[in-house]
Amino acid sequence: MPECAVPSRRFNVLFLCTGNSARSIMAECLLNRWGDERFKGFSAGSHPRGEIHPMALELLHQHGYETACLRSKSWDEFAEPDSPRLDFVLTVCDNAAGEVCPFWPGQPITAHWSIEDPAAFAGPEESRRAAFQRAYLELEDLIRRFISLPIDSLDRDGIARRAAEIGETRATVTSDHDRER
Repeated sequence: MPECAVPSRRFNVLFLCTGNSARSIMAECLLNRWGDERFKGFSAGSHPRGEIHPMALELLHQHGYETACLRSKSWDEFAEPDSPRLDFVLTVCDNAAGEVCPFWPGQPITAHWSIEDPAAFAGPEESRRAAFQRAYLELEDLIRRFISLPIDSLDRDGIARRAAEIGETRATVTSDHDRER
């Protein structure tokens, strides 16, 4: 597709984790920033906490994201008839990947990207912040690779395979804090 061409359609991507309080929220924000007009990100949880983790919000603010409209919500909202048509459902936590998901209208392509839960990290505040930064950087790397896929030239199986490979071959990202230790 020529550089100046407008994509034929926007792809809707739902990021899932159990609590929808950190990883999936960050992934939604990242995709909406880097996906331009080609991708629209959403997030949800199988058992949403009902609030976004304060360190996730702080990190997103530091990176210049508007967070006023973000909220922790159930994946059931995306299984309703009037929900956005989903093209992709990407789990970012191992628990959500193992759960039985609702029926998604349109049979979206699914893949799993295992990201450690920064909200579950116990330790000093500085180390917890580093865990959030690490998860953010890992998600950013995965999303940048995902949006660079030649979706228009791949068939459904090829897209599904490449989306899964992205999660399997992700690089380990370290924060400045980790490098100093």
